Order: sequence, then C-alpha cells, then structure tokens
Amino acid sequence: MQSESRYDKPVSPATSAGQVVSSQPKLRPRHVTMITLGGIIGAALFVGSGNVIRSVGPAAIISYLIGGLLVFLAMRMLGEMAAARPATGSFMEYARVGLGGWAAYLVGWLYWYFWVGVLAYEAVLSGETLHTWFPVLPSWAWGIGMLVLFIGVNMVSVRAFGEVEFWLASIKVIAIVVFLGAGVLFVLGLWPESHFSVPNLWEHGGFAPNGIGIALTGVSLVIFSYFGTEIAVMAAAESEDPGKGIRQATSTVIWRILLFFVGGVLIVTMVIPWNELPAPTSVANAPFTLVFERFGLPFATEIMQLIIFTAVISVLNSGLYSASRMFAALAEQGYAPKVIARKNRRGVPVFALIASTIGGIIATLVNFFAPDSGVFEFIMNSAGLVALFVYVLIALTQMRLRQQMSPDEVGKLKIKVWLHPWLNILLIAAIAAIVVVMMTTESGRTQVFTSLAATLVLVIFWPLVRKNLAKRRIAGPGLQTIVTTQATSSVTER
Repeated sequence: MQSESRYDKPVSPATSAGQVVSSQPKLRPRHVTMITLGGIIGAALFVGSGNVIRSVGPAAIISYLIGGLLVFLAMRMLGEMAAARPATGSFMEYARVGLGGWAAYLVGWLYWYFWVGVLAYEAVLSGETLHTWFPVLPSWAWGIGMLVLFIGVNMVSVRAFGEVEFWLASIKVIAIVVFLGAGVLFVLGLWPESHFSVPNLWEHGGFAPNGIGIALTGVSLVIFSYFGTEIAVMAAAESEDPGKGIRQATSTVIWRILLFFVGGVLIVTMVIPWNELPAPTSVANAPFTLVFERFGLPFATEIMQLIIFTAVISVLNSGLYSASRMFAALAEQGYAPKVIARKNRRGVPVFALIASTIGGIIATLVNFFAPDSGVFEFIMNSAGLVALFVYVLIALTQMRLRQQMSPDEVGKLKIKVWLHPWLNILLIAAIAAIVVVMMTTESGRTQVFTSLAATLVLVIFWPLVRKNLAKRRIAGPGLQTIVTTQATSSVTER
C-alpha cells in the first residue's frame, strides 16, 4: 500500500488553493509573472538602499549578496512545500503541520506584524511625495488616502489586485532595466559626458571603509528590501495554475535578486562615491534619482520620482494583499478572532483587509503626530530581524516535513531543496551569525532587542491562544504535541 505524504493534508479547506470555489476570479499567468518579476522592487530599494550604502560603503554589495542568498535558500524551501500543496496561508500552514500550532501562531503573527510596519513605511513615503506635489493636503492625509484607495482595490477581488499590480510592477521592471542599461554605459565612459567611474568601488576609503563586519550588520536592512519575495508564492496559490506559478516564482528568484538588487546597488556605488550620497529623506534625494540626474536625461528627476512613487504604491497594494491573507489564515486556524476570516462573495477576506490597514494607519499617524514617541522607530527597527525569524521557521518546517517523507515521496517532489538538510543548517547558522554581528553595534543591538521584544509579546499570549483553541475544538497543539496527533484530529474534524 502506498504511503501517505505529509503534504497530502497540510492545509485547511479554507486556505487550500485546490479547494477555492471555481466561481471566484483567479489570478492569470501574466499577473503571477509580473508579480514575480517586480513584486519586491519598492522604496526599500530605490530609497532605502541609500542608507545601506552610506553606512557600509561599496561593501553594501556584499550585504545584498548575502541577503539575496538567504532569501534564495528560504524561497527554495518554501517552494518545495508550496509546489506540493499550494496554500494562501503558505508557510504558516506548513509550520502548523511540520512543527505544531505554536510555530504556525508565531510565524503567522510575525509575518502580519512585518507587513503592518511596511504599510506604515510606504504610506509615509507616499504621503510625503504627494504633499510635495500637491501641498493642499498634509502628508499624513495623503498617506492615509493611499491606504484607503488600495483597500478598495483589494476589496474588489484577487484579480483586481493582480491587474493593478501587473501594471505597477511593469513600470518598475521597465524603469530598472533602463537604469541598469544606461548605468553600465555611464560607468564605462560610453555615455555622453561620462567617464570611467568603476574605481569608485575602491577609492574614497576602500571597498569596505567601515570594516567588512558592518556589511553583515547591513544584511538586516537588506532583508527588509527582499522580504516580500514570498508574495509570488502566495499569489500563485490563488492563480489559474498554482503549480506552474510557484515553480516560476521560486526558480527565477535568484536572477531577479542579482539583476535588480545587486545590479542596482552596484551601479549606484560606481556612479556616485558612497561618501557623497545624502541621507535619503525623500524621493527627490534618493540614490536612484541622483543617478538618473547624472545621466543627464530630460526631466530625469521628475520621471524617477514618478517611478519611485509607483513602486511605493505597488508595495502598498501587495502589502495589503499579503497581510490580509495571512491574517485570514491565522483566523481560520483559531490564532486570531474568527470574524477576521470572513470573506465576501468574491473570496476576499474583508475584515482581515480592514484590520491590517488599521494597524498601518495607526503607525502612520504616530509617525506624523508623535515623531518623538519612538513607536514608529520601534516598528521599523524590529521589522528586519522579524524577517530573519520567519526564514528560520521556514527552514525548520521544510526540514521536518522532508524527514517524515519516504524516498518515493521525495522522488515525486516537483521542487526540491538541494543537499538536504545541509542548506537548511547553513541558512539557520548564517542568520545566527548575522544576529551575533549585529550585537556588536548600537543600531544592531537596537534591532535585535526590539525584534525580541515583539516576539516575546507573542510568546506571552500563546498559552491564552492555546487555551482558546482547546475550547473551540480546533487543532492547535502545544509545544510538546507531536505532528501526527494534529493531522489525525484535523482529518477527523473534517
């Protein structure tokens, strides 16, 4: 008799892509393709890369390479699980079966918390940009207005989200391809009024003017830029061909990282000496804007501002999608109030969408009206390390699920993690090393402690959540309950 794969029943009916009602509109292949290509290109790259370069120097390239490798490994692990059984709850659902209810609860809430911070960050940037162009309204009003606008977009259907994201991502992809093409010609001295500027990589204090160790510390900031790659996997679960979309998302992630992120930062550091970059306080003095100005293109500043603004609202759109889907998945499993899981007739988790936006609005208002409170800074500082925590749980989950599979089941996997479990161990060890290095600097320690504080809050509330799960007769085992018990009880309840 053929053995049953651990992937056969990892998700709940409500979040299993294979059981979505056929009348609900789904994402088309072109939506998934463009979300995969441009989904992670946002203000964190166009604007935030300036902070990384200013603190690390040209060695910021190392930060982006290391961060890219970690993301690639995590995505491969997620891809193996998602290709076997697509789920909009994604890694939270797999953690529930692989490690237990505590892991699903932790990774789900940490992921949602991360996106609330991103929503606030992007709302602040979009509000400041619109206020610069149209000062008739204060920046905070513009920021909240953008959040409300994309609530409406996401409220319509998943296809409406996909259509808007398709065009926004298309603009970003075209812009960065032009940026890279013109940048190569510029640094080689082949662009009008340019000169060979590759030596900017090692002049002005050397390749690592502040030490190579600071490049490892910069990875936490870089992860903030990369985090969101998994959106393509989540979106593919709601597409017309989930398996194909997931394989595409996970197989192309490495060259997307190398081309868009590492390539973009490399061009910036060669065009402009790292110590001449100003603090990116707005879109106008963002590193990518300054590089386009040096190209001498007509209206370069205005065009780049529009492109960056497009990237900002694109992340708002995809952030609302990701946060709402994860919040709804949490509610489906009993880790959040049951009302959060309710969906409209088109399958959109309306209450999860609104609740996620409220968190972003509160963080945005705090930033504008109480900038010295430290609340906004706390959310931003803790976001990077939260991403690392999520990647560790993904690595542990995939390793556990693979260990429970027979050789025949492993052979049938459509996507596999190579050198299992050594790459899992490498990912976890690399993240631990980054945390240790971060503890050597004041800013790094701040990020570590704020991230641990955010995680500790969730740990404190876990016993209450577990008790509530028991009352509602939902499969939510404690730390010591084995996975088999959970899977069995889940099947019985269905």
